[in-house]
Amino acid sequence: MDQQALLALLIVMTVFVVVAAVALVIQATMLYGVRKSALAVEEKVTKLAPKVEALAESSRAAIDEGRASMAEITERSKEILDTTRRQLSRVEDVLEDAAERARVQLDRAEMVVDDAMSRAQETVAVVHGGIMKPIREINAVAAGVRASIQYFMRGGRPSPDEVTADEEMFI
Repeated sequence: MDQQALLALLIVMTVFVVVAAVALVIQATMLYGVRKSALAVEEKVTKLAPKVEALAESSRAAIDEGRASMAEITERSKEILDTTRRQLSRVEDVLEDAAERARVQLDRAEMVVDDAMSRAQETVAVVHGGIMKPIREINAVAAGVRASIQYFMRGGRPSPDEVTADEEMFI
């Protein structure tokens, strides 16, 4: 190889080495900036860490308390539901018993009313047959006796005015 080519190669290599060195310096500067930012973030996180831990602890305590409360509420709700079921069962039994007793009482009342009605009808029939019939017969006999007494008391034949009035009634 020729000297000029070697020189050109040396220049090119020097330029690339300088470019690489500049790139390394830039990278080092950027790395220093990243380190500085990381330290600032670490400092802020270090300041916030106790607060976050306290918040996490209070959150855990609140969650645990909430779980305990929910368990207690769930247990009480189950007890209330069980009690309600038992009470409703008792109420249902009482209502069924009351309905059955009411049915029996209604049947008895219906039998009593039917018996009273039949006795009333029998009494009315006895009154009609035993009392009213003889009273009507006595009234009929009395009306016959009255008519015969009137006929005999009248004395003779009826006057033409009376006969005419009697006939006019039937016209």
